[in-house]
Amino acid sequence: MGARHFDLVRYMANNGVAVSAAGRVTGTREYRAVSAYYGDRVARRTMVPLMHHIDEGIALLATMDAKDTAVRAFCLHPLLQDDKQLATAYTRLTELTDSVHVITLAMEYRRGANLCPHRRVIQTPEEIELSPLREVNQMLAADKIQNRKDFVIHHRGTHPRTQELDRYFQLWLQRLGITDQEFADHFTALQLSPTPIALVDALGVSLRRKPTVPPG
Repeated sequence: MGARHFDLVRYMANNGVAVSAAGRVTGTREYRAVSAYYGDRVARRTMVPLMHHIDEGIALLATMDAKDTAVRAFCLHPLLQDDKQLATAYTRLTELTDSVHVITLAMEYRRGANLCPHRRVIQTPEEIELSPLREVNQMLAADKIQNRKDFVIHHRGTHPRTQELDRYFQLWLQRLGITDQEFADHFTALQLSPTPIALVDALGVSLRRKPTVPPG
């Protein structure tokens, strides 16, 4: 049996978002491009499908009332994020999107995210530079909420850089104006479970985990 995929339609129905929005996004060339890029690949440590990041990010953007251009640009970010990916995508940009606004948002997202990657140690929220574009900041918020959710569930307490990464995500969310309660609500909603684990309980479990050395 393959890994279970995130049910975008169910999430939208649960959170008061028109389910038609799911079809509007998944039918775009940007979504098709990232689906083809990720395929059935899964994260090495967790075995979670890589497409979960995109689908959960789309779900979060829907609850932020983000524009379609922002959602489509979010779909493209894995194909443009690092230099090698950008060089590969550059020759086929017209296959990936038909919108100059989408590619502009995706490239501005790339700039902002790469200014403050998880490898960089930051001390205060003010060290994080946000975008002048609201849509890009919404994309960054969706990315960091989703990443922190996965970090808490799968890595907090076992990852060798647990404390550093924990602070990294918290500072990003503070900079983006995401309150602790807002994150807790997103944390619960994204689980799509009849009995979701509350954030406070998940944090307690993670504190009892023992660090492990990641596979080489």
